[in-house]
Amino acid sequence: MWWIYALLSAFFASLTAIFAKIGVKDVNSDLATAIRTVVILFVAWGIALGRGEIKGIGELSKNTWIFLGLSGLATGLSWIFYYKALQMGKVSQVAPVDKLSVALTIVLSVIFLKETVSLKAAIGAVMIIGGTLVLIF
Repeated sequence: MWWIYALLSAFFASLTAIFAKIGVKDVNSDLATAIRTVVILFVAWGIALGRGEIKGIGELSKNTWIFLGLSGLATGLSWIFYYKALQMGKVSQVAPVDKLSVALTIVLSVIFLKETVSLKAAIGAVMIIGGTLVLIF
């Protein structure tokens, strides 16, 4: 079942790139990111509230708050740089280069989470890195 959510994520991420490229045409990319963030804020909290999933918020550990905060910070920085790149470049180049994050995530999961990676995943990561280099140069 996880792969259905992953495919939906990929589909909506591709729409994000298309809509964002159109949206940043006549606006500062930082302002565009701020607007997008407000929309996401309302959608995410609306879903959490609507499904009654905020009852345990007071019981979250300090560690959870720290790492969710760091994740939010990383997401925000990713979006800021992504929107700037979209404003300056072609979406057909920016979006695939942004997906270098997949290969970087595989490497970082081995370093920080001590995950093991299959040969197939390692080859895929190398191919993503190679494809990214082809797109850049």
